[in-house]
Amino acid sequence: MQFRLMRVNQQQSHWSPIERKCLFLLQQSKTRANLLQIHAFMLRNALEINLNLFTKFITACSSIALLAPHYDPLAGVVYARRMFDHRPHRDDSFLCNSMIKAHLGMRQFSESFTLYRDLRRNTSFTPDSFTFSVLAKSCALDMAIWEGQEIHSHALEIGFGLDLYAATALVDMYAKFGKMDCARKLFDEMIERSPVSWTALIGGYVRSGDMDNAGKLFDQMTEKDSAAFNTMLDAYVKLGDMCSARKLFDEMPERSLVSWTIMIYGYCRYGNLDSARSLFNAMPEKNLVSWNSMISGYCQNKQPYEALKLFHEMQSTTSLEPDKVTLVSILPAIADLGALDFGGWVHRFIQRKKLDRAANVGTALIDMYAKCGEIVKAKGVFDNMPQKETASWNALINGFAINGCAKEALEVFMEMNHKGFKPNEITMMGVLSACNHSGLVEEGKRWFKAMEGFGLTPEIKHYGCMVDLLGRVGCLEEAEKLMESMPYEINGIILSSFLFACGQSKDVARAERALKMANKVDEGNDGNYVMLRNLYAKEKRWKEADEVKDIMRRNGFKKEAGCSSIEVDSRVWEFVSGDIVNPKWEAIRSVLAQLRAHMKGQDCILLLLLSYSG
Repeated sequence: MQFRLMRVNQQQSHWSPIERKCLFLLQQSKTRANLLQIHAFMLRNALEINLNLFTKFITACSSIALLAPHYDPLAGVVYARRMFDHRPHRDDSFLCNSMIKAHLGMRQFSESFTLYRDLRRNTSFTPDSFTFSVLAKSCALDMAIWEGQEIHSHALEIGFGLDLYAATALVDMYAKFGKMDCARKLFDEMIERSPVSWTALIGGYVRSGDMDNAGKLFDQMTEKDSAAFNTMLDAYVKLGDMCSARKLFDEMPERSLVSWTIMIYGYCRYGNLDSARSLFNAMPEKNLVSWNSMISGYCQNKQPYEALKLFHEMQSTTSLEPDKVTLVSILPAIADLGALDFGGWVHRFIQRKKLDRAANVGTALIDMYAKCGEIVKAKGVFDNMPQKETASWNALINGFAINGCAKEALEVFMEMNHKGFKPNEITMMGVLSACNHSGLVEEGKRWFKAMEGFGLTPEIKHYGCMVDLLGRVGCLEEAEKLMESMPYEINGIILSSFLFACGQSKDVARAERALKMANKVDEGNDGNYVMLRNLYAKEKRWKEADEVKDIMRRNGFKKEAGCSSIEVDSRVWEFVSGDIVNPKWEAIRSVLAQLRAHMKGQDCILLLLLSYSG
C-alpha cells in the first residue's frame, strides 16, 4: 500500500492542470452538492479515465457522511458504489481496496465481504496485504467468524498469511472473536511482530479476563508503546485495581493524553475525586475529553457545584468548545443546583450550535428544566425534538411526576405506549412516582401489577415506591404485607420510608418495629432515630423521647445540617445551617437580624389587633 501511494504521487507530478484542479476541488469538497458538481466536471472533461483521480472521488463520496452528518449517512457510499459498479475495469487493487474500506467505514460489514467475494469471482482483482487487513477488521467488528476464517484461508493461499500487517489484523480478529488459541498460534508463527501485534494479543487476553497471560505477554514486550500501556491501564481500571493502575502509570516513560484520562476516569469511577483532580491538575496538556472526564466525575459523585466551577474554568481559561458529552454531563449538575439562568444559557448555546438534534442532549435538557420546576419548558423541548428515544419519554414522565402533575405524567405514558415505545424499568418508576406524589393508590397498584404484562420484573425500587405510596395514605398494614412478600431482602431506604409513614399516622408500635428492622440493615441512619423521637414527642411520651435522644448522643449521631442553594447573577450560592465561614456571613447575619425584627414586629401588630378585636 505504501509503495502504491509513492507511485500515485509520482504519477500526479505528470498530471495536466485540469487534473490537478479536479484533485484540488476534491480535497476541498465538504458537501454532497460539491461532489455532484465535481463529478459533472469529471465527466465533461473525461477525467474519470484517470484511475487515481477516480479512486480519490470514490473516497470523497464515501466520507461525505463524516463531513456532513445531517445528510443521509449512507447516501455517499451508495453513490460511490454505483460509480464503482459502472466502471468497466475494476481490477485495480488500490481502487478495489478503497471501495472495500468505504463499506467498512460506514459499518457495512457484510457489503465489504460480499464485494471482495464478487471481485474475486468476476474480475482479475488480486488482493494484497491491505485488503486482508481491512477485511479482517470488518469481520472482527461484525463478529463474522465463518467469514473471518475464510479470509484467513485466502491470505494463506495467496501468501499473505504471515505478512506483518495482514497477520496482525488476523490476530486482532481472532482475539475479538474470543478465539485466543487461534490468536496465540498465529502470533507465535509470525516471523516479524510490531508493537501493534503484541497489543492486539494482550487486548484479547484482557477482554477474555485472562490477566495472567496479558501481564506475562506485556512483560515480554521489548518495545512497549503507549497503546500497550493504555491497554493494561484500562484493564486494571475496569477491574477496580487502581493501585496496580497507578503503579503502571508511574512506570510509563511517556504518558499520552489517553493514559492521563484513563486514570482520571478510574479515580472518578471509584469515588476518589481528590486523586482524580490531582492528576487532572498535573496534566501537561488537556483536551476536551480530559475536561469532560473530570466534569462528569464530579456530577456522578454528587458534587454539582464543583462540576459547575470546573466548567466555568474550562470556558474562561481555554479555547475549547463544549460538545455533546460536556453538555450531557453538566446539565444534571445545573438541575441539582437549580441554576436555571445558567441552564437557559446552556440551552441557547445548544440551539446556536444545532446540538439539540441529538436525542441525549434533548433528554438532558428536559430533565434539567423539570428539576428546576420549569415543566412547561421541559415539555416544549420534548415537543421540538426531531427524534425521541425511550429515555426522552422517561425524562418527561418523571418531570411531570416530581412537579406533582400525575395526570399529565400518565397521559404522556399512554401516548408513549400508543406510539410504540416500549416502557422499561425507569419508565415504570416514573409512573409509580407520579401516582405516589399525588396519592393515586389504585392507579399505582394497577401499573405495578401491569409491569409483568410489559415483560418487566419489578425491582426493589418499584416495591419501595409502592410501600411509600401506601404508607403516605395510611395503608400501613397493606404496606407491611407488601414488604413481607417482596422477593428481595428489605433495605434501609424502604424501612426509613415506612418509618416516616408510621410517624405520619402516629402508629408508635409499627414505628418501633420498623426501627428495630432498620437497625439490622442500616444502624447508622440517624434520621430514623430523629423520626421516632419526634413521634414520641407528638404523643407526649417524653421519657421515651429522652431515651432516644440519649441513644443518639451515645452513638455520636447528629442531625444532618440543612443545606440550600440559590442562583444570583448566574452564580450559585450555597447556604449550610450553622456555617459562619461564608464570605458574606456578616451581610447574611445583618439581613437575618432585620428579618427577625420585622417578623417580631408583625407578631406585635397581630397581638394588638387581636386584643382590640377582643
